[in-house]
Amino acid sequence: MVMGIKGMVCAKGIWDESIPGIKFDKDGVSNYAKIQLKLMEDFPRGEEGRRKWLEIVRDAKVKGKNKKYDGIVGVSGGTDSSYLLHLLKTVYDLRILAVNLDNGWNSEIAVRNIQKMTKILDIDLETYVIDYEEIKDLFRCYMFASLPWIDAPSDIAIQNVLYLIADRLNVKYIFVGNDFRSEGKQPTEWTYSDMKQLHHLHKVYGTKRLKTYPKMSILKFIYLSYFKNIKMIYPYNYLEYSKKEAQKFLKENYGWEYYDEHHHENLFTKFAIGYWQYKKFGIDKRKITYSAQILSNQITKEEALKIISKEPYNTSEINKDLEYILNKLDLTKDDFDKIWDKPNKTFRDYPSYYHYFEKFYDYLWPLLSKIIQVKPKVFYEFEERRKL
Repeated sequence: MVMGIKGMVCAKGIWDESIPGIKFDKDGVSNYAKIQLKLMEDFPRGEEGRRKWLEIVRDAKVKGKNKKYDGIVGVSGGTDSSYLLHLLKTVYDLRILAVNLDNGWNSEIAVRNIQKMTKILDIDLETYVIDYEEIKDLFRCYMFASLPWIDAPSDIAIQNVLYLIADRLNVKYIFVGNDFRSEGKQPTEWTYSDMKQLHHLHKVYGTKRLKTYPKMSILKFIYLSYFKNIKMIYPYNYLEYSKKEAQKFLKENYGWEYYDEHHHENLFTKFAIGYWQYKKFGIDKRKITYSAQILSNQITKEEALKIISKEPYNTSEINKDLEYILNKLDLTKDDFDKIWDKPNKTFRDYPSYYHYFEKFYDYLWPLLSKIIQVKPKVFYEFEERRKL
């Protein structure tokens, strides 16, 4: 028995039976592997990918004419967004604005990385700061609700901020450094949230009025995406990209610093993934991440199994970090223990838009495809799950 693995393991990765909705065919290939393979088929790299990407670059420059920027880029100080800044500025000569969301939890390493990259590349930086009392209140709401993905308020805020700033600047392109080949598709049960759920949880558990938290309704999203033609683009869908090579390049050329694991550039995200989900819910998101990297030949299965045999959070750091985190959240150890002992919930235990998606899926994507340019990964998951 391999440490960290539960039950049957996918023949093509390390997806196992701890993953919600997983099914295996007669050859031992999981539906999650098939999701990944379908994504790779729909977004080929090589010559075809480069051709599609260059079309995007040309269009961004045309639509950016007589404007200050051709596009904006969300930056976190992590590998993907840092390397994306390098590519967009030095290789493709795009005039870009870097946008960072400050939720009060960015690590010192992340802040230094952002400052180094933007300064050396001479890229303007805009930091959107959420009043910390508001974001703290929202994080506590998700913890009180006993949901697995307590960093959802950050994810929602980042997307909203990018669209709102693009609208303000009349910019038509938002570039995002997400890479499904190195990140994979996380199960909906582990990460789903939306504004409807956020508003509900805040109404039930919240105490602070949300004045600075960026809010965007579905109607606003449709208006900005369809009528104002603002596109969210994922360059790594098209371009050859290796996270390991990117990290080496960034270190050598920009003095960029690594932060140990995926998304550990933000202290709350590190806690949410490496401790809250892993310890309270038995969720190990690394199984998805490294499975995707196995399929894209970035890591071997043996290497991935060795990594997940160890806990994601450094045990020598956790007591110190947990004390700091609870203090920053205004929670005593007794408060936290009571939260921890509450029964685990899923997103289905609270109101959200997801049930509309399930009910009207067959009609939804034909309509949404006219509004957004890239098919959401959750749609790939839903389609694959319905086959088995």
